Amino acid sequence: MDDLLTRILHFQPSLMVTMAYDVLHMVIAVLILAVGWWLSNKIGTLFASAFAHTHADPTLAPMLKAMGTWAVRVVAFIAALSEVGIATASVLAVLGAAGLAIGLALQGTLQNIAAGIMLLMLRPFRTGDVIEGSGAAAGIVREVGLFTTRIERSDGNAVFVPNSLIWSNPVINYSSGGTQRIEVDVELAQRKDVDAAIGELKKLVADEPRVLSGATLAPVVTVASYPKSGGARLRIAAWVRSPDAPLATDDLKSHAKEALAQAGCAVAVG
Repeated sequence: MDDLLTRILHFQPSLMVTMAYDVLHMVIAVLILAVGWWLSNKIGTLFASAFAHTHADPTLAPMLKAMGTWAVRVVAFIAALSEVGIATASVLAVLGAAGLAIGLALQGTLQNIAAGIMLLMLRPFRTGDVIEGSGAAAGIVREVGLFTTRIERSDGNAVFVPNSLIWSNPVINYSSGGTQRIEVDVELAQRKDVDAAIGELKKLVADEPRVLSGATLAPVVTVASYPKSGGARLRIAAWVRSPDAPLATDDLKSHAKEALAQAGCAVAVG
């Protein structure tokens, strides 16, 4: 019994030192993860701000930001595992096997990533272009992400279309043909005239030969806002050829006021 107690007391310092080293490595690993996560967010923000001050295609920024962010996070995760004594070679081998299995299970997701990269490399359209593809892929391109492309439809709603759906189907890019969107605001003096005014403005836009039509380029007349002072602000959003944009905007604004006045809808002064 005395001999056992002596051995325990003899090895206790070594045990304490080992535990202290283990705790120290765990703390360092946690710090690596925390710093890596913070650094990844900083790098993502740096990518976004760097592209904001250049003339580069804005569709590149979201995907490069995501790729840069997750690349740093993966490196930090592997470094943290190495710090706690886990063989990174074995971890990478396991991750490779797991990645193969996950890749087979998520073929559609990987197709979206590959399609997104191809869209950014070949750039059949850019942010702000008006496109029309299959299904719901019709409207203004707002962002090409890692998995989906965000498109704003003519009714103002956003639709997220898988990149593979856009890449594997024909897409019409109306903006490449010189199409431009114009917006005309008209102030109503009384809110009770909103429905009648919208009807008159729709007739006006339908009769304007310079306004383009179609499912994607259909003109829209909506209520933009209700000012606190009363009345309402109506907005005409229409697509025209780029050379027609300046004159079409002025003509629609003046003709809109005339049409509303003839229909008995009071237009706000100013």
